[in-house]
This record gives sequence, structure tokens and C-alpha cells, in this order.
Amino acid sequence: MRILGLDLGSKRIGVAISDPLGITAQGLDVIEQGEGEEVIEYIKGVVAREGVSEIVVGLPLNMNGSHGPKAQEAEAFADGLREKLKIPVKLWDERLSTMEVERIMIAGGASRNKRKRKKDKLAAQVILQSYLSARKTCNG
Repeated sequence: MRILGLDLGSKRIGVAISDPLGITAQGLDVIEQGEGEEVIEYIKGVVAREGVSEIVVGLPLNMNGSHGPKAQEAEAFADGLREKLKIPVKLWDERLSTMEVERIMIAGGASRNKRKRKKDKLAAQVILQSYLSARKTCNG
């Protein structure tokens, strides 16, 4: 049972996937934002190929917990995935995930160019790992 994690950006979508036991998250890919149907078809292919049983979409809440335009976009995207893929799609608070990724990459000595190319995939990995860890805490 694998879980797919998605970080929606304005230009790209970061994609991460769990191991089969649902313990760790690994960065998988970055999708360029294009036509909605192309993105859905790509995700549908990953779901079929990797045996994904659930999707987690990062929910970019405001710092006070309110829902702004980006959160509403994430909710609409998740609704579209639920409708098209017929598997559970959950929203997960992603506040500060991109900042955490930036901090980690800077500490690791990554150049600005490398950070720009990799941060979407790593943000998806951070979101998914946070979800997996919370699940384990609740179930364990």
C-alpha cells in the first residue's frame, strides 16, 4: 500500500511516494503545471504503476490557520483527483514545508539553482513524511 504526496506550486507540482509499508517518503518527480487533464493523467499513471492506494495533497493554510486562495486551489485539485481516481485523497497542512526544505538545502550547501530545481519534489517529500509520521503516531 503506497501513498502519493503532492506539493502544488504555481508552476510545478512536487511528487513523492511512500515505501510499500507506508513508513518513509521518497521524492519521485516534478510535474510542470499544464492542462489539468494532463496532470490528472500523469498522476493516474503513477497510481496504477506504483499501486498507490491514497493521495495526500499539501494544504497551504495561512499562518493563522485560515484558508486563502492557494488553500482553495488545493481543495479544488483534491476534489478533482477524488472524482477522477476514485481513491482517498486527503489534505495535509503544509505550513512552513517549503521553508524547511530551503533551510535543509542551504545547510547542505546546495546552490540557488539546485534549490530551485529540487525544492518542489523535496517539499512533497516533507509533506508526505509528516503525514506518514502522524499516521504512525495515531495508529501506534
